[in-house]
Amino acid sequence: MFRSDMTSTQLAPWGKADTKEGVRHHLAHHCMDVAACFEAMIALPVVKARLDAAAGRPLSPIVMARLAVLCFLHDAGKLSPGFQGKGWPDLTWPVPRGGHVFEGAGVFSRGQLEPVGTELRADLLASWGESTEALLLASISHHGRPFRPRESWNTAWPPVKTAQGIYDPLQSAREIGAMLQRWFPLAWPAGGEDLPDRPAFQHFYAGLVALADWIGSDRRLFPFVDALDPAYAARARHVAADAMGRIGLDVQGLQPLVSGRTGFTHLTGFDLPRPAQAAAARIDGDERLVILEAETGSGKTEAALWRFIRLFERGAVDSLYFALPTRAAAVQLHRRVQKALDRVFGAAAPEAVLAVPGYMRSGTATGMALPDWRVRWDDEQDADEGRLLARWAAESGRRYLAAMVAVGTVDQAMMAALKVKHAHLRGAALARSLLVIDEVHASDAYMTGIQTRLLDHHLERGGHALLMSATLGAVARSQWLKRRLPDLDQAVEAPYPAVWRNTIQAPEAVPADGRPKQVSISLMPGMEAAAVAAEALAAARAGARVLVIRNTVDAAVDCWTAIRDAQDADRGAEDQEAPDLLMQLAGGPALHHGRFAAEDRVLLDQAVEAALSPDDRRPGGVIVIGTQTLEQSLDIDADLLLTDLCPIDVLLQRLGRLHRHLLWRPAGFERPRCRVMVPADGLSRLLAPAFENGLGGWVKDGVLQGIYRDLSILELTRRLILDHPVWEIPAMNRYLVEQATHPDRIDRLHGEGNDDRWARYRNMVTGADIAKTLGAGMVTIRTDQDWVDLDPFPAKDEERIRTRLGEEGARIVFPEPVPGPFGALVSEVVLPAHWGTAYAQQEPKIECSIEKLSINFQNGALTYNRMGLIRRHQEG
Repeated sequence: MFRSDMTSTQLAPWGKADTKEGVRHHLAHHCMDVAACFEAMIALPVVKARLDAAAGRPLSPIVMARLAVLCFLHDAGKLSPGFQGKGWPDLTWPVPRGGHVFEGAGVFSRGQLEPVGTELRADLLASWGESTEALLLASISHHGRPFRPRESWNTAWPPVKTAQGIYDPLQSAREIGAMLQRWFPLAWPAGGEDLPDRPAFQHFYAGLVALADWIGSDRRLFPFVDALDPAYAARARHVAADAMGRIGLDVQGLQPLVSGRTGFTHLTGFDLPRPAQAAAARIDGDERLVILEAETGSGKTEAALWRFIRLFERGAVDSLYFALPTRAAAVQLHRRVQKALDRVFGAAAPEAVLAVPGYMRSGTATGMALPDWRVRWDDEQDADEGRLLARWAAESGRRYLAAMVAVGTVDQAMMAALKVKHAHLRGAALARSLLVIDEVHASDAYMTGIQTRLLDHHLERGGHALLMSATLGAVARSQWLKRRLPDLDQAVEAPYPAVWRNTIQAPEAVPADGRPKQVSISLMPGMEAAAVAAEALAAARAGARVLVIRNTVDAAVDCWTAIRDAQDADRGAEDQEAPDLLMQLAGGPALHHGRFAAEDRVLLDQAVEAALSPDDRRPGGVIVIGTQTLEQSLDIDADLLLTDLCPIDVLLQRLGRLHRHLLWRPAGFERPRCRVMVPADGLSRLLAPAFENGLGGWVKDGVLQGIYRDLSILELTRRLILDHPVWEIPAMNRYLVEQATHPDRIDRLHGEGNDDRWARYRNMVTGADIAKTLGAGMVTIRTDQDWVDLDPFPAKDEERIRTRLGEEGARIVFPEPVPGPFGALVSEVVLPAHWGTAYAQQEPKIECSIEKLSINFQNGALTYNRMGLIRRHQEG
């Protein structure tokens, strides 16, 4: 058993093995499975177009066949006796067990392994052009990280004798080399074009090989066949071609279904599009980068979906990735996107994948991860095998971007540009998509740097992108479009709403939506929790739905606690059972921020939507308290907004949650009203520098740190509130953003009086932005670097490189899931980065009680309850 059919003593090399079942898949078969998947992928029209764009020329059939050969050789290192021993655990194996990545490079380098490489036609490969070595290394790097090959491989691979037979690497290579020439006849004729030599092509190719390896390694598609079958290639190619459609990469069968159904009514159910939606629909399909600026609530989401459907119909894209700034926004939008797909495609509608870690959702189905990479779906008893396999992309976060339609956080897309494991796979999958980034980030230099690199990669492959914002200033827009910054007057005069294209200098003005709102906005001196609590309670008791957004988790928790204390005091004084006005979850009050376990954030997202739903206006007031997790892309509707001071673009985002729809309002709240909390003694004190509730910053390692560090923009935002007590939205949007963010206006602020502290502090901000931009450059992939010159990715990249600096710290994983404060089982909590790593270096002791988890360490303790994760000294 498990022996080659070409010799009675030779143990056949395996490529995949299940040692529990004692079955193996011949190495040549596995390599053919992967190569067949690669061939099937690059035969898809959109993928072929992206490959040609990356190469800078149309690729001939000979070049395509040679690329498939290099893909076949991705696992050549598995011929190593050290690796082969892993598949024979019951045999005495005289060679130490080993890997196959470095070994694969060794096969094709000069040294004692050269005979093995010769049997695999290394001499012929070398005649395919100077880029062959780089492409071969890119193929061998299919596990997700580039690596530096050893300069020489001085260890030979002698035959290994066991009680069951002999494993001879050279003989195995000879057999596989024969199959290589038999299965890829088009690749071997002398002459022909050289392989593409652009570094950008090498990076794209690496991602396609990694994606092909994931598909070709799925045993549901490719059952194991242990004995070498010379006719196996035809079988693998048939399965691979079929698999492209079954897992959702080949969507050509769905394109006829949208013919005649790309109208606005089919997509939305409404008769007429709104102005921003109509403008987006007029954009030519050849435009690859579009920026849509329009106010919140103007229907940008449907505009993006409409553009996708029209591009999909003409075969310009195969997929859609909708990138949102927050998890809550992604969860909410996912349902809307699925409904739109159902309307357009009918019964054959693809299932939109929710690309948010902590969830496993495809369409309306929810999955649960099981051991050995298996997944149990809640509807699997009623779903056929085809529907289950179509959820392939939803079953792993690394495969999210391979879905036909995915809705998730922008972080998932950004990882395609970062030096993290499987970044190239993510980028290759994303190349097929219309990449939509909602509320492109203009306030953080680090994120902007990463997103800019991501967009560059996407466009150089011929991809399509749509960037959307309600508040994009000229500085950020010029950076995205790579254009000269206009002066302040020109920036203010630019039309709004507007559509910008990368091929046309002038924007297209979008007609006013006809749904303006006048927001009464005023300052509230002081940022103390008690004052905020008093105002929120007064409004909620009058029947208002109140949204409170604080800049920090600590401020949100303090405000929530102050409201609880005030309600308890009132009940005690009046001796009555008054309703709890705070948002409710699982029989008690709750608030929303990022310091909750993933399982609980699902429940909190649902609670926020229920409390501020525009579709369910039950009588009675409610108070929803949160942080930046509530400020963007959410369809929630408040009667009153209480918010900390923040940059103007962020403030306009928060105002987008206020009077979002034409709804009935309680007396006294018929007009939208916003109160903005500012330090009682102004902002100049923070120039020291100093930090207060998200404003200002502190210096660490010589660099200014903080949340909203730019006090110049904050001061100009504060002045706009003083000077304009009523904001006409959206008519004033352009004016407000430019008056607080344009460098000309900031320079004017610095020239006032004799206080040079503003200019000196601004220099610190600029320095911090430069540091962040350089930091983004350090952790992003440069596709202009030849693959052979790449440095290896950091070994612990997912822990060290973040799409948002300081977003997450150490992960505390519980030995087994434990009940959380809202009744759900939670498996881990993530500490804020500024808490340090000391906790993660110790074994936690978990104590459970009603609505509370105590996580104890030798040198400290944490509590996880309805307030989220807090350090013990913060309790009370």
